[in-house]
Amino acid sequence: MNDLVISTAYLGPIEYFAAIVKQSEITIDAGEHYIKQTYRNRCEIYAASGKLSLTIPVIKINGNHTTIKDIRIAYSERWQCAHWGAVVSAYNQSPFFLYYRDEFESFYQQQFDFLMDFNLKLTEIILNFLQSNAKLVISDGYIKDLSPDNDLRTRFSPKKKSGTNFPEYIQVFSDKHGFIPNLSIIDLLFNEGPNAFDYLRNLKLQ
Repeated sequence: MNDLVISTAYLGPIEYFAAIVKQSEITIDAGEHYIKQTYRNRCEIYAASGKLSLTIPVIKINGNHTTIKDIRIAYSERWQCAHWGAVVSAYNQSPFFLYYRDEFESFYQQQFDFLMDFNLKLTEIILNFLQSNAKLVISDGYIKDLSPDNDLRTRFSPKKKSGTNFPEYIQVFSDKHGFIPNLSIIDLLFNEGPNAFDYLRNLKLQ
């Protein structure tokens, strides 16, 4: 087993990807219980009105005891159209949006049964855009007996204020609301393009 363990994430925040790209391999726990109101099915982007949360509706077949690998995506509402529309509205004027647009858009035109599969494919695409060689390893079940330093499963949360110092970069609406740190990785990617990898590698996580 690899030393560091993280949770799955939907277009995870900048520090989530900073943790990944600093490793040659990192394990995603497939056996943990699903935790609501986390980055597992939520991301945060910079919209014209400020920070905006996008949440994937899910189906928990065993209620709160459903393991993350068994969480299904719900398609009873048109969340894909809403999410992609929000992304386009937020980043259409960013320097690198057109460069990455097509591959991201394809994820909102197809249906994945399971949240973890959707997140994993998106994360792999993002790591490819970043030109990172980090390998994602999926656990067979819940991982026990981890040291606090190696257990990152609950470290990255929209409910927690990060202690990391995030160097500022130009964001589309920063003239309206100022710099907003640690948004979804797509905020960094669309605004910084090829410079995103160095930004992540140089970030000192706290």
